[in-house]
Amino acid sequence: MYKIAVLGDRDSVLGFKALGLDVVFVEDTDTAREALHRLAREDYAIIYITEQLAKDLTGEIARYKDAVTPAVILIPGKTGSLGLGASALQSAIERAVGADIT
Repeated sequence: MYKIAVLGDRDSVLGFKALGLDVVFVEDTDTAREALHRLAREDYAIIYITEQLAKDLTGEIARYKDAVTPAVILIPGKTGSLGLGASALQSAIERAVGADIT
């Protein structure tokens, strides 16, 4: 059975634990990189990652962009949105539809 994880700093992701999601606390890029790849190997279908971590992991996230699993979804962290999640969603829509629909 597939699982869902949330990867980010403690303050940003702790609330997701109450929803029953697996939460992984990371504070630096190297630890986040290792955790992302570990989660991908452990049958996680969806990995939410804070934009603050994702900005330094673009290469690692791109590795999973065309894979069926895991779906790596960017979410705002405790400091707010950096616009990376919206940009990634727009890019995915353009790839699926074949044109910019906005």
